Amino acid sequence: MEFVGNNPTAPSKPVAVMMVYNNTPAAVFALKKSGIKTPADLNGKKLGAPVFDAGRKAFPIFAKANGLNLPSINWTAMDPPLRETMLARGDVDAITGFYFTSLLNLNARGVKDEDVVAMLYPQFGVKLYGNAIIASEALIKNNPEAIRGFLRAFTKASRDVIADPDGSIKFVKERDAIIDEALEKRRLRLAIESSIATADAKAEGYGAVNEARLALMASQVADAFATKERIDASKIWNGSFLPSAAERDVFRK
Repeated sequence: MEFVGNNPTAPSKPVAVMMVYNNTPAAVFALKKSGIKTPADLNGKKLGAPVFDAGRKAFPIFAKANGLNLPSINWTAMDPPLRETMLARGDVDAITGFYFTSLLNLNARGVKDEDVVAMLYPQFGVKLYGNAIIASEALIKNNPEAIRGFLRAFTKASRDVIADPDGSIKFVKERDAIIDEALEKRRLRLAIESSIATADAKAEGYGAVNEARLALMASQVADAFATKERIDASKIWNGSFLPSAAERDVFRK
């Protein structure tokens, strides 16, 4: 959305063809000992995140949804590996990050789940979509069947992963022996619960979008990201390559 809003005349723009994270994984994290319990407690605080972090860039949407005093909040930028370290050390009061990434990174730094306050954007009035599969306009024009075939395969794989997350990670371990298998199993389960097999995804259908919701997101992103032009949601989404609704019924037991 940001690219399209800032590059309206680009010769080939990315187009989303399948929604994978029906709800954004973006979240605000704080430590309970800071006294931060609700979004209102963020007023006047120091937040940290890389400048390109999706949660940070979308924070104005979170702030508006929760009536925050945006000018009172100060931001500190850092490289991604330092984000959770700085929160654990108390260098910042809160951070933004993907739920299933920052939580596990905090755990790796000795912070227990029970000592963390996690405010997931979707639970606090921010119904943004998350990660999607995208295709170039050239591929859409020149090889649409390749897109359809890939989405059929991805949908089948999604059903298998959702049905057996732990078993799925074993295949990843076979290809990348150095991963922490227990950690990645937990990460995958958190991702499925928070962003993939959500109530919104089950209502809209896996892989699909609600056009009104997408249009609202386009408007919110244009405002929050200060894009050069307003974003036309129809220019960044093409659901015509999706498998049938029956094939995309990946949540059934």
